[in-house]
Amino acid sequence: MDSPNLKDIIQSSEFRFNKSLGQNFISDKNLLDAIVADSGVTGEDVAVEIGTGGGTLTRALASVAKKVYSFEVDENLKKILSVSLQGVDNAEVIFRDILKMSDGEIRDIAGDSFKVVANLPYYITTPLVMRFLESGLGVRSLTVMVQQEVADRFVAKPNTPDYSAITLAIEMRGSARITRRVNRNMFYPVPNVDSAVVRVDADDTKLAGENAALIHKLVRAAFAMRRKTLANNLSVAFNIDKGTATDRIVAAGFQPLVRGEALSLADYVALSRLF
Repeated sequence: MDSPNLKDIIQSSEFRFNKSLGQNFISDKNLLDAIVADSGVTGEDVAVEIGTGGGTLTRALASVAKKVYSFEVDENLKKILSVSLQGVDNAEVIFRDILKMSDGEIRDIAGDSFKVVANLPYYITTPLVMRFLESGLGVRSLTVMVQQEVADRFVAKPNTPDYSAITLAIEMRGSARITRRVNRNMFYPVPNVDSAVVRVDADDTKLAGENAALIHKLVRAAFAMRRKTLANNLSVAFNIDKGTATDRIVAAGFQPLVRGEALSLADYVALSRLF
């Protein structure tokens, strides 16, 4: 069944966009199909969508997935979705805030294995990505449309301006890549920034055998004050004198005045063994 025209549905329903929810919908079918292809969702997969919006991505996912569970916080969209998802029988819209749901509640709905796909409101991008990556849920991958500068941060390399604690937090749990960049004019209404699609393939073995909590602490400390040296930051976080911190940094094979942004995940793992 052909997709109804989203703009026509919105105008006829007299729906008012809620700026506080970051509502920017996609209606271009080629882009929607491309996002679904990027996600790798197939007829064997359950897809969990965050932010149903106008239902266009939901419909595109449902055309290939075994089942789609789509979570939406704005109940004012019910009228639009009753039209835009007409004839789609393998998609279920759940009007709940998934960030306020427990792992058990999500598992009861979506099961033990699923792929997350979302055109995210920018203000919840990082909390939502980390909520799923840090969960005990069977998340196999996350494919998310995010603000372009956030996407660059997710996939950044050491010693670049975009490299940050969130880069490493994601790398600890999977591998991230930008699958496409999306011009702002592809959205309705048009946002103020361009976007990008990022896919994160989950891998809960990345830190197997290592002290993951300690590595987390090292990373958070290293980027707490970005302009300071790693020794300065670690001496504060671990309540040790700067000389001791420097000795451990040098013992791990790094220069005494190195900054946290110069170290890769493998470097932080090596450093953790000396803490």
